[in-house]
Amino acid sequence: MNEPGLKPRALDCDEAAALMKPLTDLVVEAGAAILAVNRGVMRIEGKLDGSPVTEADFAADRIIGDGLARLVPDIPALSEERVRQAQPPYCGSFFLIDPLDGTKEFVAGRNEFTVNLALVTNGTPLLGIVSAPALGWLWRGVVGRGAERLPLDGTGLGAPEPIHTRPAPRPGEPWIAAVSRSHGDARTEAFIDGRPGAIREKLGSALKFGWLAEGKADIYPRLAPTSEWDIAAGQAVVTAAGGKITDAEGAPLHYGEGRDGFIVPAFIAWGDPATAGPAY
Repeated sequence: MNEPGLKPRALDCDEAAALMKPLTDLVVEAGAAILAVNRGVMRIEGKLDGSPVTEADFAADRIIGDGLARLVPDIPALSEERVRQAQPPYCGSFFLIDPLDGTKEFVAGRNEFTVNLALVTNGTPLLGIVSAPALGWLWRGVVGRGAERLPLDGTGLGAPEPIHTRPAPRPGEPWIAAVSRSHGDARTEAFIDGRPGAIREKLGSALKFGWLAEGKADIYPRLAPTSEWDIAAGQAVVTAAGGKITDAEGAPLHYGEGRDGFIVPAFIAWGDPATAGPAY
C-alpha cells in the first residue's frame, strides 16, 4: 500500500522503459548470487505451505529489494519472500518479485529456475524481466514497446534479439503446450486434451513464458492456483511479445488487490491472442 497522504504514483511506458536497464542489472546480479550458492550444503527451510525456501532465495531477494529501494524509493515492492510485510491493495504502480522461481527445481539440482521481476501499473503488468541464470538467457519486455531475449553469461549480457509469439497452429498442425514439470493438475490436462495431438513441453518455473514469448510454444495453461509473483513478469513479457494472458473465463487478470495469499486461481497464456477464450 502507498504511504498515507501520498498520491499513488502510476508509471507509464516511457518511465518503465527508462528503468529497464537498471532493473535488468538487478536481476542479473540476483541471478549471480543464486549461482554462487553451493546447493550441496545450502540451508533449506520449509514455508507454511510446505514449499521449500533456501538461502539463495533470500540472497536474491535482498539484492533486488535493496536495489529497488535505491532506484525508485517511492514505488512499493511486493516479494514472495516478504509477503508478510505486504499492505494491499496496491494502487498506481508497484513491483512484484519472485527472487527464485522454481525453488524445487533448484533444490533438485536442475537448472530450470528463474528470477522474476515485474512492474505492475493499475493492476496490470507493464514491464517484465525473467532471467534463467543457469541456462544463460534473459527475457524482458515493456507492454507496447516489444520484447527481447538476451544471452547471459559470466561476463554479462549479450546483444538483444527481438522476439514475438507465433500464430496459432493451422488445422491439422499440433499445438505445443508448455506445462509445469513439478505441478500437474487434471483440469489443465483436460484443457490440453481438447487440442488433439497437442505436444506437451515440460519446463520448470517461468521458463514457460519465455518459450511462449519467443514462439517455441503456442499455449501455457495452468488451471490450478498459483501466486501473482509467479506469473506477473512472464505476463508482461508475453504480452509485450504479442501474446495474451487471461483467467479461465477469458477475462483479464488483476494484480495487487489483496486476494487471500495473492493467489491466482487459474490462468491461460496464449501465444496468439485471436485464440484466447474461456477454458470450457
